[in-house]
Amino acid sequence: MKQTILVVEDDKMIRELIRIYLTKAGYEVVEAADGETAKEVFISEHPCLIILDLMLPKLSGEEFCTWVREQERNEVSIIMLSAKSRIEDRINGLKMGADDYLVKPFEPEELLAHIEAVLRRTGQFCQKITHNGLCIKPRKGEVLLFDKEITLTKHEFNLLYYFMENPNIVISRDNLVNQLYPYADKLVLNRTIDAHIKKIRKKIEENPSEPKRIITIRGMGYKFVTE
Repeated sequence: MKQTILVVEDDKMIRELIRIYLTKAGYEVVEAADGETAKEVFISEHPCLIILDLMLPKLSGEEFCTWVREQERNEVSIIMLSAKSRIEDRINGLKMGADDYLVKPFEPEELLAHIEAVLRRTGQFCQKITHNGLCIKPRKGEVLLFDKEITLTKHEFNLLYYFMENPNIVISRDNLVNQLYPYADKLVLNRTIDAHIKKIRKKIEENPSEPKRIITIRGMGYKFVTE
């Protein structure tokens, strides 16, 4: 389960350099070149850490940082990047809600060290799986659809979690039954699985009668689709 980092930087070369280093270090990287796009990516991808340049078009880094801290999901960590090196600028960045502040120019290895230090304190919030705006946080027991929390029963949560851990493969009803009810009557519970999936679809599908996320594979079972 990779930790997702959002890189918000309008300089394409710097953004690409950061992406290369973070990808090599094992992180999942999503990007935005301006503040407004960063909002959209934040909502759909649920990053656990943001690398944030302050000088951005459309919406400044300061404004984006304030917006993030106003969201219900404000536990995400923020490392600010800026050419401003005065102590007052650093203090203002931290007061604004940043967890760390790094002055440009910087070495990629230095940024990685800062990321690792921040995630040692906040990494527990990164336990999640995200696919196309649907995010499940197993340790917190939360499910979010485009940043809005969805309420699931215990069995619905466990079933969706299993699907999201095993995307794009066909899973039989018997397999699903074994995951949720390992010691129960399989014939009765096949119908129970169908009922759970019907309820989940009502909560996560745009059109539950024509599902795009959890689809039925006739005669075989179900598949959680991410493409």
